[in-house]
This record gives sequence, C-alpha cells and structure tokens, in this order.
Amino acid sequence: MAIQTHSYPIAIQWQGGREGSGSAKAEHSGTETSLRVPSEFGGPGGATNPEELLTTAIGGCYSITFGIVAASRRLPVVDVKTEVVGEVEQNGISFVYKKVTLKPRITVEASATDEVIAQTAEFAHKADAYCIVTNAVRGKVEIVVEPEVVRA
Repeated sequence: MAIQTHSYPIAIQWQGGREGSGSAKAEHSGTETSLRVPSEFGGPGGATNPEELLTTAIGGCYSITFGIVAASRRLPVVDVKTEVVGEVEQNGISFVYKKVTLKPRITVEASATDEVIAQTAEFAHKADAYCIVTNAVRGKVEIVVEPEVVRA
C-alpha cells in the first residue's frame, strides 16, 4: 500500500499573556474550543488548556482504537468508559508532561465467557500500541493502561 499523509489543520487565536484567552478551531470538523491558562499555572482557568487537550487526545485515541480492535476481533463489547488522568510535573519554571493513566471500564455481553473476558483484557492492554497519539508521545510520556472488564 502506498504511504498516505493526512493533515489536521487547526487555527489558534490568542490574546494576552498568562491572563489571556483564545480559541482553537479545527478546520475539518469546525469544532471550536476556548483556551486559557489553567489556574494551577497562574492563569484564570475557566476553559480548556493544552494539558487537558493532550489528555483528551490520548484517552480518545485509545478508546477509539480499542473499539476498532474489539470490533475486528468480534469481541462482544457493549460499552467502554475510559477515565484518563494526565500528570504534569512542575519544577520551578519547568513543566514536563510525565504520565497518562487510562482506566477503561469495558462492559461485555452478559453471556461472555471467562475466556472472552481474558481476551478483552488482553486487547485492552495492547490497544495503545496501535493508537496514533500514544505512539506520538511514546518515550516521552509514560502510558499506563489499567482495564476493568465486566459483564453487562
């Protein structure tokens, strides 16, 4: 298969410094998101920020990727709810995005066997290896997957 390149243009508008505000607009979807510096970094808060957006991107990519893997493996997944926590370490004026913990709660059909539950958990651990966003940060940000698989 020929190599394809996909682009995702985003327009950022920003006014001011730490107390400022702005927005990000995705060209393809038209989605616009308000931006502000979070209060823990001395900003006003009240809108999303790059740290939350990266956490969202990692969690969203993981969840979508797991859904695709589960469907292709014909796993009887009914629902996936993923709690995601991103951790940023501050050392003086230095900030480093250190870790993301993904806690997917995967519900499978009530009739799922123990073997199917074990397979689902196995693929839940492997899904981040296929995720575009986790692959983009791998080696810089620790990714931890702690799945829970339950019957409906």
